[in-house]
Amino acid sequence: MSKGIFITATGTDIGKTYITALLVKKLRDDGLNAGYYKPALSGAEHINGEWVPGDCSYVAKTAGLEVPARSLTSYMYRTAVSPHLAAQIEQHPIESGVILADFIRFTKMYDYLTVEGCGGIVCPLRLDDKLLMQTDIIKLLQLDVLIVAPSGLGSINSTVVTVHYAQSQGLTVKGIILNHFDTASYLHRDNKACIERLLKLPVIACVGDHAGNVTLDTAALCGLYKEVF
Repeated sequence: MSKGIFITATGTDIGKTYITALLVKKLRDDGLNAGYYKPALSGAEHINGEWVPGDCSYVAKTAGLEVPARSLTSYMYRTAVSPHLAAQIEQHPIESGVILADFIRFTKMYDYLTVEGCGGIVCPLRLDDKLLMQTDIIKLLQLDVLIVAPSGLGSINSTVVTVHYAQSQGLTVKGIILNHFDTASYLHRDNKACIERLLKLPVIACVGDHAGNVTLDTAALCGLYKEVF
C-alpha cells in the first residue's frame, strides 16, 4: 500500500520545493522507494530552447529521481502567476480528474509519494465557470498536510493562520517545518516554541539555508505519510 503526504506553505517563495526535495532525498537515501508529484506548476523556465518545470527539475536532481522533470507534473504553465490565472491566459484549465488519475498512477510506482502544492494553502487552481481550490485537491487525494513556514519575524502569525485555515477546511495538519532556521537566533528559537505552544502541533524539523539534508528520523518521517488508494 502506497503512502502519501501533501506539502504546502504559509505563502509563496517560502521554500516548499527546497524542503520537499530534502524530504524525498532523505527517504531515498535510506533505501525507500520514494517519489514526487506536483499537480500544477506556473512560471516554467525556458532552458536550452525548451520549457522546463523548474520545481520538478530541482526535486528530481536533488533526490536522484531519474525521470524527465516534465513527467512529474500534470499541468505546466509558462506564465509566472497564480495557476488559475496562468490557466486562463494559456487557455488550458485544470481538471481535477486529470490530477487524480496522475496521482493514482504515481502511487502505483512509489511506496512513499510526496505531493507539492502551489504557493500557499489558499491557492485557486480554477476561477472560471468552476471553482477549484488547492484545498479541494488535497481532499480529493485524501492526504494529510505538512506546512512549510519561515523562521523569522511574522512567522507566528502566518503559521497559525495557515494551520487554522487548513483545519477549518477539514484537513489534518501533521506538523510544521521551519525553513531558513538559524540555531543561533533567539527569535527563531522563540518562534518555534511559540508556534508549538499555540497550535499544539510539532515543528518536526528546522532547516537552515543551504542544508544538504533534513535532520529527521526516517521512521518518524515515514509515520507522517498516510495510506492512500
